[in-house]
Amino acid sequence: MSEYAEHDHYDHEGSKLGMWLFIFTELLFFGGLFIVYAVMRYKNGTAFEFAGKELDVFIGTLNTIILLVSSATIAMSISAIQMEKKNLTMALLGVTLVLALVFLVNKYFEWGAKIDHGLYPGSATLQQFGHGETLFFGLYYFMTGLHALHIVVGIALILIMMVKVYKKKIYKDRFVQLENIGLYWHLVDIIWIFLFPLFYLIA
Repeated sequence: MSEYAEHDHYDHEGSKLGMWLFIFTELLFFGGLFIVYAVMRYKNGTAFEFAGKELDVFIGTLNTIILLVSSATIAMSISAIQMEKKNLTMALLGVTLVLALVFLVNKYFEWGAKIDHGLYPGSATLQQFGHGETLFFGLYYFMTGLHALHIVVGIALILIMMVKVYKKKIYKDRFVQLENIGLYWHLVDIIWIFLFPLFYLIA
């Protein structure tokens, strides 16, 4: 029997269905947050516009490009494993991992700059601006922070996939787990594509 023989009890379809159900619930959750944002912006349009100008569009744009490229590299890793190119798969997953870390580093410095300027919920500086600005930054930190948490989870999952590819537990005829992580990463990308214009551009 080949070293790559599949385990009889491994359920490919069940695994895919579970991931799609998870993605659906995540989309519902973030969809609810986007509705909350829309309502708050409608009620505090001027304040949201004023507060949005405090965000760094360059960093937001850079992080958008980083995530788009990382989505491409993780998709390419799935194609690579199907072509039995283990080293290329590892390399592409490694690039995805590095890009994810760069995203988090950019977000760390962006948050740090805002906090240094007193632009965070409960700060004396922000209280001087008013209720609308406080709402804006409250939503900004919560929604982008939640997204960053998803990035951290994604990093852990990618690391697990790299180990499994290295140990030949993921290979040409058994790559559904990697495919599912790819779907998760695309979800993270899609969420950011909505967050970026809402906070950085529309204001």
